[in-house]
Amino acid sequence: MTKGGMESVEVFTAEGKGRGLKAQKEFLPGDVIFAEPAYAAVVFDSLTHVICHTCFKRQERLHRCGQCKFAFYCDRTCQRAAWLNHKNECSAIKRHGKAPTENIRLAARILWKMEREGSGLSEGCLVSIDELQNHVDSFGEEEKKELRADVESFLEFWPPHCQQFGMQLISHIFGVISCNGFTLSDQRGLQAVGVGIFPNLCQANHDCWPNCTVVFNNGNHEAVRSMFHTQMRIELRALNKISPGDELTVSYVDFLSLSEERRKQLKKQYYFDCTCEHCKKQLKDDLMLAVKAGESKPSAETVKEVIQLSKDTLEKIGKARMEGQYHEVVKLCRDCLKKQEPVLGDTNIYLLRILSIASEVLSYLQMFEEAADYAKRMVDGYLKIYHPNNAQLGMAVMRAGVTHWHAGLIEAGHGLICKAYAILLITHGPSHPITKDLEVMRVQTEMELRMFQQNEFMYYKMREAALKNQKIQVMPEPSNENAPSLFHKKE
Repeated sequence: MTKGGMESVEVFTAEGKGRGLKAQKEFLPGDVIFAEPAYAAVVFDSLTHVICHTCFKRQERLHRCGQCKFAFYCDRTCQRAAWLNHKNECSAIKRHGKAPTENIRLAARILWKMEREGSGLSEGCLVSIDELQNHVDSFGEEEKKELRADVESFLEFWPPHCQQFGMQLISHIFGVISCNGFTLSDQRGLQAVGVGIFPNLCQANHDCWPNCTVVFNNGNHEAVRSMFHTQMRIELRALNKISPGDELTVSYVDFLSLSEERRKQLKKQYYFDCTCEHCKKQLKDDLMLAVKAGESKPSAETVKEVIQLSKDTLEKIGKARMEGQYHEVVKLCRDCLKKQEPVLGDTNIYLLRILSIASEVLSYLQMFEEAADYAKRMVDGYLKIYHPNNAQLGMAVMRAGVTHWHAGLIEAGHGLICKAYAILLITHGPSHPITKDLEVMRVQTEMELRMFQQNEFMYYKMREAALKNQKIQVMPEPSNENAPSLFHKKE
């Protein structure tokens, strides 16, 4: 079954997994298998005034809707593009007196679209909203209680003059949002800013070592009247060579966890038991639990103690970061690393987690040399664990490259930036803002490296002068959140 721009994929019944997507032709790494606009999408409650409600870009100054005073837009272009989806919402917010939560707003947008277009197949969709999985039957007591509360709030918000839908369909929509809501990120891809429903993407099954990745592309509304105009959409991109007939898979969770932890998370959030090769055979678990090799191998008891200490430290770090006590975070990391280094192997996930936090926070505090050392060790570990074309690996390598550049380590910095660029070309594509930024850095560090190789002394003199005249680009404040995960699950 193919439809409107979706000729390269087909829906099929995957054994033991329900529906899935299959390739109809060959794809190479970095190929866009399909791009899909959101069926409906909303900005998170906490960010409604700093993110454009049309393209989901973070902007300094936004224009507010003069009617409901709730929606914000980059400019008139975005505001006009939003009107079809915002019109009903706008009058409902005015009538209700305030905007409801993101879940209610998303459900309402879906139902208004169904009212306009009917519940059948929409243009370019392989399946209708009615056919999406809702997992309501698998909900626990707490989730059922939340569902009832959402349905009640929805009924209060839904205008009486609009089409009245049955309770079963309304509950189905909330179930779909709960297990199929896709996380939308800002233009840099670093912060989760909203949630959307993409019916075709929902058909892609999970694999911990997938052959595809999903990237959110905010589009280019400045070029609205030209051939370069692109609509906000998600892109499903190939990570390796895919043959016709192969199932297309994405990963719903970050790979950097033990197979047992990933399986627990998948069961809790998406109600299925992962049977992928990496979980069944516990591949890479040995690397993630590696202990120091050599003559005096640490005892099982010592390893257990250090892992417990690492877990406790990660909790303390979480609290200190929430309070912005970054020097305390650094102290906790240094103390923990002293205990970890004689016991844990270079790819042990508890060591890697501490190295990641230490390098990020030290970069923010502009202690770049120490940060670069930790970042290098973290990347070396990641390269042995992650799929070579993993988006999170690419972002981590990029951050390490920038940290090395700040530390004046131009050779290592340039090498890491080139490696990150090669990964992000595949995972994000050449036109994504983050890849474009990286291309600028790659060209700049290449030029600096040539200068450094010709005359080291002059290079450092010029660098010193340049940094005095120009404020160092301060690293972004460390975030207490993980990178946005693929699907947005209401916790």
